[in-house]
Amino acid sequence: MITVGRVVAALAAAYPPELAESWDAIGLVCGDPAEEVRRALFCVDPTESIVDEAVELGAQLVVAHHPLLLRGVHGVPASTPKGGIVHRLIRSGIALYCAHTNADSASPGVSDALAAAIGIVVRAPLSPKEQPHLGLGRIGDLPRPEPFSAFVQRVADALPETAWGVRAAGDPERLIRTVAVCGGAGDSLLGQATAAGADAYVTADLRHHVSGEHIDSAPHAPALVDVSHWASEWPWCDQAAGVVRAAFGGNVETHTSIRRTDPWTLRAAKTGRTAR
Repeated sequence: MITVGRVVAALAAAYPPELAESWDAIGLVCGDPAEEVRRALFCVDPTESIVDEAVELGAQLVVAHHPLLLRGVHGVPASTPKGGIVHRLIRSGIALYCAHTNADSASPGVSDALAAAIGIVVRAPLSPKEQPHLGLGRIGDLPRPEPFSAFVQRVADALPETAWGVRAAGDPERLIRTVAVCGGAGDSLLGQATAAGADAYVTADLRHHVSGEHIDSAPHAPALVDVSHWASEWPWCDQAAGVVRAAFGGNVETHTSIRRTDPWTLRAAKTGRTAR
C-alpha cells in the first residue's frame, strides 16, 4: 500500500526540507501519514477551487507549491477562509503537502521546470546555495539566438494563458541567446542576471521602479520578461508529479491541475473613445 507518508518521503527526497528558507512553512499541513494514496493532485495554490477538484477526482493527496498557512495562526476555525479549507480537506480524507522555497532551490526545481517549458538548456543556478547545483533561479541558453520580440512570443506560447499576460521591456530586435529565469517573484535576482551575462530575464511580479532602474542601469542589462506569478510556477506541477510517478509508477495516479488560480481575472484596454 502506498501511503501519504511514503509519498511525502519521496517528495522530501526530491525537494529537501533543509533547502527551505527559515520563514517558510512547508511539509505536511494536514492528513494521516498512514492513510493510503491512490490519486494525487498537483497545483500551485491550495485554494477552494483546488479542493473542489481534488474531491471530484477522488484524490487522497494534494501537493501544492504555495503554503496554505505561511503566516502563523492560533487556530483554524471552519468559519475562516483557510480554516475552511483545512476542515474540508480533513472531512474529505485528503492530505495536503506543500513544497515551496525548498522546491525553488532544489535541482531540478521550480526554475528548471520554467526553463524547460521555454526551451532553455540550463547551465547553473542564478544564485547558488550550499552546493553549486542548488539555489534560486537558473541561467542557460536557447538552441539558437532569436530577436527579443520572438523570444517574448516564445514565453507566451510556453506558459498557460492568464489575464496578466506577458509583458516585456527591451529592444524588440535585440538578439537573445543566454537567458536567466526565476519562477515566482524574482526582482531580487536582477543583479545576478546581469552579472551572469543574460540577454533576457524571465520572472514574475516585476515592479515599476525596480524594472525601470534596471533597464537604465547599463546597455548590456538583460531585457525583461514579466509573467504572472502563477504561470511561472505552474510547470513545476508536472515536475513534482513526475517525482511521484518515478517512485511509485502506476500505483499512484497523478493529475496536474489546469485550474487557473492566478488571482487576476480581467484585463481591459482603452477603447479609443474620448471621455467628455
